[in-house]
Formats: sequence, structure tokens, C-alpha cells
Amino acid sequence: MPALKIAHKTIKGNDEEDADTPVASSDHRKRFCVFITTKEDCMRLQTAAIHTGVDKDSAFNSVITPIYQTSTFRFDSVGQTKGYDYSRTANPTRKALEQNLTALEGGAGSSAVATGMAAITVALHLFRTGDHIICTHDCYGGTERLLRTYQELFGLAVTYVDMTDLGAVEASVRPETKALWIETPSNPLLNIVDIRALCAIAKKQSALAIVDNTFLSPYNQRPFELGADLIVHSTTKYLNGHSDVVGGAIIAKTQELAERLQYLTNALGQGASPFDCWLVLRGIKTLVPRMKEHEHNAAIVAKFLSEHPNVQRVYYPGLKNHPHHELARRQQYGFGGMVSFEVKGGIREANHVLGSTKVFTLAESLGGIESLIEHPASMSHASMKPDLREKAGINERVIRLSVGIEDSQDLVDDLDQALKSVLPSKHTATKIAVGA
Repeated sequence: MPALKIAHKTIKGNDEEDADTPVASSDHRKRFCVFITTKEDCMRLQTAAIHTGVDKDSAFNSVITPIYQTSTFRFDSVGQTKGYDYSRTANPTRKALEQNLTALEGGAGSSAVATGMAAITVALHLFRTGDHIICTHDCYGGTERLLRTYQELFGLAVTYVDMTDLGAVEASVRPETKALWIETPSNPLLNIVDIRALCAIAKKQSALAIVDNTFLSPYNQRPFELGADLIVHSTTKYLNGHSDVVGGAIIAKTQELAERLQYLTNALGQGASPFDCWLVLRGIKTLVPRMKEHEHNAAIVAKFLSEHPNVQRVYYPGLKNHPHHELARRQQYGFGGMVSFEVKGGIREANHVLGSTKVFTLAESLGGIESLIEHPASMSHASMKPDLREKAGINERVIRLSVGIEDSQDLVDDLDQALKSVLPSKHTATKIAVGA
């Protein structure tokens, strides 16, 4: 495959425009281009998702990237290889996935690793004892658990801040602050934070701006356009999209950071297996059509929930009365397929809904073609310290939906029957504004 060059522009119809300013999220036609330097061909995002990283088989010219399921590679002679010697260090199938992810996010290089948590682990090894990280207060529970572990074992300092409050973020900066850990939309409450403003704060401190882009994927959000230095993914989720593999990735904006991440991935033994990389690469080929359907269904589900008498609150940035709706429109290219809501009542009512759905499957994870329902306080965020969970607003009434690509009417009907069967507790809260 020829070397890839990421163009700093987007395409809308036949017009080229500056890529530094995202457009309204409803306009999915506007996508950056990837150039093949030997041909100067321009590929839009959907084309790049399908074709980038494919050309690996010079022996038989296979259309799909082969699975190089080997631990080691034969040397041509002492000190002479065809670019690979041992699969922990590098593998052609993994390299294909890394090229693809780098192209889609518009970075300089990437590392494909075994899990999403492995991606966070590798990124955290950029820091030393005494370094300070500012993290969004409503981050994924596993992220908080790992940060807490690094605090205890290695003396990393971490401050959790509501990043919707830029003043609070600036007030938390110390001389030893080395990174801002940004997660937007947040998990599970789908708060949106201003990536560009947060990156400016990080840059002023000469700190790294790290963005977890798992919830939106490069189809709906491209943090490098907004000033980020690193992008983290759980490729298990939307990038793979089929709930049949776990994986992660870290994409770097600069070649220097990319080389450091490759070194750490090899040294820590975190590289993804060839077969897992092939599965993710296969999933990415349908990323664009899947994301369109995820968002279409999520918008319908969110509207339905906002009008249901047994729903207390809905969290979905695509709703116009979501407090961060306008910010989401400015910095995202879409609203995604995740919806959370609070059921009226308490834990009994929440458990009833969780146990009553027939199309939505009660399970952790997200981003697959099938719809999932889960209870963050006892499932995805159970490992989070209770005081941090409470501060973030993740209460026992919150239910998170990963809206799949089934028929939207079946999804609405399923939630309707589950919610209608709830017998509210004696003291049921009064319904408040949707998206508040």
C-alpha cells in the first residue's frame, strides 16, 4: 500500500473547505479526504474505511487483507528481513489496521492493542511518578479504576473535574500537570465538553490533550481537528461493531508520539493479535453505513423516551433541549447511537425495566449491531469509587442504551412494553425537563 497522507481539508459535494471548523452534525456529507501520495487520489471517509491498509498480499493479490497468523518471521539472512521479525513487535495484519485507523482519524501513526484498557495503559506509560493528570469527572468506570491503580502503585496524581466548567479545569492546572484526559460524550450521561477549549488549556501548560473517541468514532468526531494530541479507542465498540472481538487503539497526532507509543506497545507486550486486528479491520469497512443507522434509531428512541410518562429524564445530545446540544452541533459530525435515561421511581423500577426488554439485551459493552441495555451503577461503572460516581450523577435510576441497527419500531415497542409494565413506587419523582 502506498504511503498515506492525510489531507487537512474536508469535502462537501465538489467543494473543498478548511477542516479546522466542524460543521453542523446533521451534515454527514462533509468528510475529510485521504490522499494516496503516488496517485493523489482523494478518498472520502467511507472509501478510506474500506480500502486503507488492504494491499498487503503481494504474493496472491487477495482483495481482503490476509490474517498473518504467525508468531515469527523467517530472516532472508542475518540481519535481513522483509520488515517483520516477531509479531509482538509488529505484524502485517496489525499494521494494516494501524494504517486504517491513522487515516480515519487524520493522525501520524497509531498502535493497535489488545483491549480498550490496554490502550489507556499504554497512554499512561507516557507519564512518570509525580506527573499530574486532569480527568473528566464522569469518565468510564474502568478508566477511573486504572487511574486509581496508577495513583496507588506509581504515584501518579489525578484530579477529577467537571470539564463542562472550563474555569474549574484551569483552576486545577498545576506546574506538574502533564495531560488532560477528555471523554466526550461522557459515559454514561452523554455530557459534551468543549474539546477545542480544553486543548487550548493543555497547550498553554505544554500538556497533552488526550481524547477518548470511542462513543462517536471518526465518523462523528475528529479530535485532531480540534487540537488533540492523542486519541484513544476501544475498538471493541463502534469501530468493530459486531461484538465479536475486544481491542483498543491509540492514535498520535505527531510522528514522535507515534513512535513512542509503538515502543511502549512492544515493551509492554500490549499489541493486538493478528486475528483480532483482522476482525476490527473487517468491521471498519461497514463503519459509515452502521453509524448512520445507529444514529437514526437513537434519535427515534430518544424522542420516544422523552415523551414517555414513566421516564424521568433523557440524556441524548441530539435532543434540542439537551444542555450541550449546540456545542455538540459545533464540534461533532453526528450525535451517535448512545442514549441514557432515568426511569421514574428507584432501583426497583430500573431493575424491572432492565429485566423486561426482549429485543434489548441486558449486557455490558456497546457499539454493536445489536441493541444493549445496562445499569451503569451496578455494571459498567460498578468499579468506580462510590463518591465519584455520585458526584458524576450516575444514580441508581440511570439506564444506558446502546441502540443497535434493528428496525426502529421494534426497539420502540420493546421499550414501551417494558416501561408500561412498571408499577411506580409510592413516592415517584416528578418528571423534569428532558436532557437537563
